[in-house]
Amino acid sequence: MMRSPQESLRNGVLETSTPPHHHHHQPHHFHSTVSLLKLRRFNTLILIFRFVSFCFCLASTIFMATNSSSNSLSWADFTTLRVVVAANGIVAVYSLAEMGASIWEILKGTTVFPETIQVWFDFSHDQVFAYLLVSANVAGTTMVRTLRNDGDTCSVNSSFCVQSTISISLGYVGFLFLGFSSLLSGFRVGCFIINGSRFHL
Repeated sequence: MMRSPQESLRNGVLETSTPPHHHHHQPHHFHSTVSLLKLRRFNTLILIFRFVSFCFCLASTIFMATNSSSNSLSWADFTTLRVVVAANGIVAVYSLAEMGASIWEILKGTTVFPETIQVWFDFSHDQVFAYLLVSANVAGTTMVRTLRNDGDTCSVNSSFCVQSTISISLGYVGFLFLGFSSLLSGFRVGCFIINGSRFHL
């Protein structure tokens, strides 16, 4: 009879958990080896999206900030284009910071801030900056279209309008990948609300 609980315990080990004297080897359920690997892949995907968003927003900022014509026409002459530069620049800096946070999480297995703060910070800022970026680029698109249709600005300063269009197009791509990041950070929030963890395992 003394062996029966022991055998039951051993059977339980095969099905559920390790024996008490090996308990320190059994991590929390979402820290298991399998879920950690999946979490690392997930964070790597976010990192890739943030890196692409950073590259395109930075390129957009540089293209617009160096945009001037031989007739002394400059992006700084237009409030809308200044907003485009500011929005893309802000998102580039934000994406760079989030890349750092993603790299930290991949290497350390933990968030920079406490998990609750981190998942909500990422999701809320992704939403705000995505809205800022798309609003600025839509306004820039409208303004460039107006310049093309309503005067000689683009015919006389064609390179200025072309470079503005390229900059805004790059900004749209940056927004697209920020949107992908936002979907993944939203998924993390959902998992955190449901399971108390930033991942579903």
